[in-house]
Amino acid sequence: MGEERLDRIVVRGFDPTKDGAGVEEVERRCEVGPSGKLSLFTDLLGDPICRVRNSPAFLMLVAEMGEEIVGMVRGCIKTVTCGKRISRNVKSNHSISYNVIDNNDLSKPVPVYTKVAYILGLRISPSHRRMGLGLKLVCQMEDWFRQNGAEYSYIATESDNHASVKLFTDKCGYSKFRTPSILVNPVFAHRVTLSSRVTIIELTPPDAELLYRRRFDTTEFFPHDIDSVLKNRLNVGTFLAVPRDSLKFGSWAGSDRFLSDPPESWSVLSAWNCKDVFRLEVRGASRAKRTFARTTRIVDKAFPFLRLPSVPAVFRPFGLYFMYGLGGEGPRAAKMMKALCGHVHNLAREGGCGVVATEVASREPLKSGIPHWKVLSCAEDLWCMKRLGEDYSDGSVGDWTKSSPGLSIFVDPREF
Repeated sequence: MGEERLDRIVVRGFDPTKDGAGVEEVERRCEVGPSGKLSLFTDLLGDPICRVRNSPAFLMLVAEMGEEIVGMVRGCIKTVTCGKRISRNVKSNHSISYNVIDNNDLSKPVPVYTKVAYILGLRISPSHRRMGLGLKLVCQMEDWFRQNGAEYSYIATESDNHASVKLFTDKCGYSKFRTPSILVNPVFAHRVTLSSRVTIIELTPPDAELLYRRRFDTTEFFPHDIDSVLKNRLNVGTFLAVPRDSLKFGSWAGSDRFLSDPPESWSVLSAWNCKDVFRLEVRGASRAKRTFARTTRIVDKAFPFLRLPSVPAVFRPFGLYFMYGLGGEGPRAAKMMKALCGHVHNLAREGGCGVVATEVASREPLKSGIPHWKVLSCAEDLWCMKRLGEDYSDGSVGDWTKSSPGLSIFVDPREF
């Protein structure tokens, strides 16, 4: 019976002129959290493809039975760093290497790029589950990935989402790949006081691009189109933290000169405005928890000079700023990062956000400098990856799915 029903379902591209209401209905039906537990829900603000719209290439598929939409999935493709090698000015057929460092320094590693696809937003109407529809949608999305030259595909899910993990690892051939941490910090009613020992500089997009390519382009998942990310309207800015009075030339003279003689310690990050893309809402909280949260905010607003921590208004729709491109060098880099996170907190406060968030590798060296509440964070997100074709060359890094994790990972804000 399930196979017969599956044969009657047509999978096709999303049509914004007629599919909006049907997609929203499936999203609504899927918004059923675990009984007695807090659950996080997403409002896409009337744009079903908002989470992939800013990617270089994207597609949304819907599953239709008769005139009813019963499922959907989104996917996007981009070029990212999958490894590194010593520069020899040689390009492989499938994994492209670019020398972006000083041409006189051939001892430094350069990135190896590959095309990777990302699957997100898989939804199946409760009345059409356990009949293979999720697998059908994923397989058709993977066909599109292959047609567009993607060598790998990956997904991100909660490690305790057993149904999702089983679908991708048991039925779709994905392997557990990375386990980054999502760190979330509330936005308080008061401003965070920044260290007087730190100077924060906002970089122009060209300066930010130069710094990222010079220092972090060998980081796993670093996007080759970082310039497009930094110039996007949703990018709040890129910020550099250095010790006060450490600028060798008295004032900011550009990333090129800064990197030629940097201070002993420094950190950098960028911020992305997710509030204008989607809103989140925590549901399932008891009246007592809601009352407690509201009370902490009232006290924080009434006495901001006390700088008391307060629970943000997460029980109604709220926005967030996402911090990405986190990096730094030196023994005080984590302290510099803490100052940068405080700066973004204050920007998010001015922007009316409820939280600031980031996602970092489980062994990220700067993790200790990122303020977060454990109760709001996810200690272990799960990324699963699959190699889409066996006819690709192993290139300079071999099969990426079998590689060991590095200390850091670059999380693209366009897909968070």
